[in-house]
Formats: sequence, structure tokens, C-alpha cells
Amino acid sequence: MSTSPLQQETIAADFLASRLLTSHSVSTGIILGTGLGQWVESMDDFTAVDYAEIPGFPRTTVQSHAGRLCAGNVQNTPVLALQGRFHLYEGYSPDEVCFGLRTLAILGVQRLIITNAAGALNPLFQAGEIMVINDQINLTGRNPLLGLSYGEPQFPDMSQLFSSRLADLAHSSALRRGQRLQQGVYMGILGPSLETPAETRMFRQLGADAIGMSTVMETIAAKQMGLEILGLSCLTNKNLPDCMAPTSLEEIIAVGQDIGQRLGDLLSVLIPAIANSH
Repeated sequence: MSTSPLQQETIAADFLASRLLTSHSVSTGIILGTGLGQWVESMDDFTAVDYAEIPGFPRTTVQSHAGRLCAGNVQNTPVLALQGRFHLYEGYSPDEVCFGLRTLAILGVQRLIITNAAGALNPLFQAGEIMVINDQINLTGRNPLLGLSYGEPQFPDMSQLFSSRLADLAHSSALRRGQRLQQGVYMGILGPSLETPAETRMFRQLGADAIGMSTVMETIAAKQMGLEILGLSCLTNKNLPDCMAPTSLEEIIAVGQDIGQRLGDLLSVLIPAIANSH
């Protein structure tokens, strides 16, 4: 007999509740993208469970995605983190891509910080910067709400997908660390091939400031489940269609790991600020 929507995620959440959670409620969750996963190990009271141990969880196949669900504290703020995500280009369905996110929501996460490594399309942005996502374009041709009902609303409003309140907290927290964040539109594509110069030109004309192969599935599912969302793109390379420089996954990971240090510094200030803002 097949399981119903969210039943598998509920089984996974019940398993994790006995392995990771304390008496403290955990309302903040993080999804860490390519090259950005090392920060979680600096959390206080850090513990982790491999995805392979969690009932129903998909497996990460991409280099630099450790594949662990982690718990810990950031300045006494409890956090749950997905150290590695799942992608459509790995052959996973939208439901499988969102499995971890939905599990976090069942565990009680109400606010989601979702990070990714992305290419900069806006000519004013530079590789090495962090961009707050204020909107997204889903160009994957997929949707995690298609075909099956995951509760209400079945047709979630997307007029304000990302939280302006959390975005403001991100900017103010960055300034406290001497950082300046960019802000713009993230475009999600299917991948796994990187963009051609002609595609890059088209994507920019469509209104995208940064581009990647993740995030858009998870944010749609998170919005449908009522989570407050902050998106942060670590800009690992700059796509200039008229002088396109070759790049590779290895280079993206290397730059992502370098940005990851600054992202970690930001998260160490931002997470307590979010917890104290209610």
C-alpha cells in the first residue's frame, strides 16, 4: 500500500524527534547549499544523523553535500539544519527534493533560512558577495504541489514568497558584522548543465539577478506549509554573456566554501536576532 502525502515525512519526523530534539522547541531551520555545510559543526551541542539512517529520506549524491540532518544551538537559539539538499537534476522528483524541508516543518520549524550557491547575472554584482533573495522565478518546469494534495492551501499565494521582515533582519545583522548584502531575484533552472551565453542573456532579460539549480521547489513547499522564508544566495561566479569565462562544479564549490565563512559569521548574528524579534 502506498503512503499518503506527508505520511513518510511524518515517520521521518517521529524518528528524528527521538534522536535529535530536546525539551526546547526548535522554530528555526536552515537548508545549506553547495559548499556551505561546514558552518553547522560550529554550533553548540552539535549532533547529527545521516540521511541514510532516517526512514524514507533520499540520499545526497552531489559533491560537498554531506547528507546529514543536524541539530544544535547558536547563542542559545535551537536550530535544525539540512547539511546538504536534493536536486531535480539528480533525478529526484519535486516531492523528494522537498522531503527534508517538509520534515523540518512537521518537527515544528516555523522560520526557514534557505541558502544556495548561485551565479551572478546582475552586472553590478560580484562573485564572493551574498544576495538576499526578494523573489524567485521557477524555470524548472516542475512544481512540488502538482498532482497530490499536501493540505491547504492547494493554491498558495506567492505575492510575497520571501519575508521582508527577515530580509531586513539579514541586512541589519550583516551591517553589524561589517558586511553589505546585495538583494535581487533568484532564478531556478533544472540543470545540471551550466548556462550558455545566449541562455544567460535571456535569463537576465527575464529579470533574474542570480541563477542556480535549487531552492525554488523548497520555497514553494515551505510557503504552502506556512513557513516564514529568508533566502540567501552566495554568488560563486559571475555570468557575463559577452565574455563568458569557463567554470566548473569544483570551482563553484571552492568559492562557495570561501563565502561560507562569511555566511557563517552572518548566521551567528542573524539567527539570535530572528529568535529575539518575536
